[in-house]
Order: sequence, then structure tokens, then C-alpha cells
Amino acid sequence: MSWLVRDDEEDPITTLRNMINEDGIFQVPGTHDAMAGLLAKKAGFRVIYLSGGAFSASMGMPDVGLFTLTELATRTREITRATGMPILVDIDNGSNSILNLSRIIKEIIDAGAAAVQVEDQKLPKKCGHLNGKRLVTKKEMIQKIQAIRNTSDKIIIVARVDAKSVEGMNSAIERAKAYVKAGADVIFPEALETEDEFKRFAQEIDKPLLANMTEYGRTPYYHIDQFKEWGYKMVIYPVTSLRVASKAIENVYNSIRDEGSQKNTLDQMQTRKDLYETIKYYDYEKLDNNIAKTVLQDMKN
Repeated sequence: MSWLVRDDEEDPITTLRNMINEDGIFQVPGTHDAMAGLLAKKAGFRVIYLSGGAFSASMGMPDVGLFTLTELATRTREITRATGMPILVDIDNGSNSILNLSRIIKEIIDAGAAAVQVEDQKLPKKCGHLNGKRLVTKKEMIQKIQAIRNTSDKIIIVARVDAKSVEGMNSAIERAKAYVKAGADVIFPEALETEDEFKRFAQEIDKPLLANMTEYGRTPYYHIDQFKEWGYKMVIYPVTSLRVASKAIENVYNSIRDEGSQKNTLDQMQTRKDLYETIKYYDYEKLDNNIAKTVLQDMKN
């Protein structure tokens, strides 16, 4: 829990709101746990994202809205305490109850979130790039955005619009405009497929826009400079870290099974030295002079 030794950070909501108001564009990597968050911070990112899909997968479950509020708040708190960074938290469709949604917002803010992402799907929800999605009415989504704003006048609201692949572009843009009027700070048009679609959203919506650069989805792999040229404010990479970590774990397990040792995969591992630097191991030792100083022997890291 690296908040014991890390420097105090500026209020995360203020930090993120200032970033949104600045010129330019910024990238937001998905961080499915606290270690991923620390590595994102070490890499120089300023904002991170807790994807519902990555979080669900990290718990061994599909992304169909199965995790509980307690589980989500706990993971959010783990990441924010470790990193001190502004985090955008995916709360799926925010429940079917306004009272429950209000509690979700209170809990997630208490856990340290700077922003929440809410989508206009019905439960059971799906990944935004899959078929068979079902939408709530525009009125219901407006009520949810208003409920979030009534619960907190500070939290940043990212409204995800899933309508393009269900009802078409015109409906998606109409919904987005209504969500802006209801109080959304950022609009997230999900599962767009062409340059023209991204450009049209930017022309039609007078609010900061978020683009989703997930893998294996409907959206081609556009470059950050393209999104900047089209007028987007932020780009998320929601499941990238989890996919990479999972594949690496799969490979090393296969190596141990087949070769009887992990020796041939050492060059693919984070060294003990890098691990200790990332989790601030020695800073923790300094908190208590009674703890013996650990000195690493020369074990090739």
C-alpha cells in the first residue's frame, strides 16, 4: 500500500479537470490492479483507467456486470492509494436504481476516483464492441447523469454512448447532445469504425471526447496524433495491460511445465531490483528503524 511512503498528490478531481481544460490530448492506460497502476505512473502517464472488462477478467469473470460495488470500490481504493493518480472508473450502466447509483458514486468517490464512466446499456451489459447490445431509453440515461451530478458537483462524468452500433450514428449523436445537456463532462462514443465517424462526432458535440483504442474490436488501430487532429481529448487503452500480463503468465507457466524450470524466461521478467523500486520497498524500511536493512546479494537481479 504505497500511500504510506509516496508524496502527497494534488486532489485527483482537480488534476483531471485541469487536464481536460488544457489544450492537447492525453493517453489513459487501463490499470487492472495496483501494480499496473504503479507501472503506468513509472512510465509517465498522468491519468489511469479501471475498465470493467479488465477488472472482471482479473477476477476470472466475463464482462457482463457481475462484480459488486464493494469489489469495485476495494480495487479502486487499492489503485488510488498505491499511485495517488487520477483514475477514471467504469461503473457499467450505474445500476437500474437511482438510489443505488447515488450510493455507487459516494463509494467510488470515497475510494479516490476522479471520474466515473456510465453507459447507456441495459443489464446484462456487454463489451461495447460486441453485437446484441440493448440500450436504456435516452430519458433513463439522462436521469442517471443528473443523479450523478446531484450526488456530487465535483466528480467528472464520462457518458458512454453505445447507440451507434444499435440505433445508428444519428441516434448516437442525438443521445450524446442530450447527455451533455444533462451534465456530462466528457462524451465517449463507443465502437466507432471509421475516420468519418470520429470526425463527425467531434464536429457535432461541443464537449471533450474520449476515444476507445481497445484491441480486437470494431475500431481500427488509430494513432494518438490522428485522434488529436480530429479533436479528441483523451484515448483509453482499457484491457491492454491485462492482455499482455495474462499472455506472459501463460507463457511462463507453459515453460515451467514443459522445461521443468523458469530459467529460460528470466529475461522476460521484472527483476527483483525493478520490483523493489516500483513498490518503494526501501522507503517502507525507512519508516521503522527497527527493521533490518535488506541488502540484495549478487543473484543476477
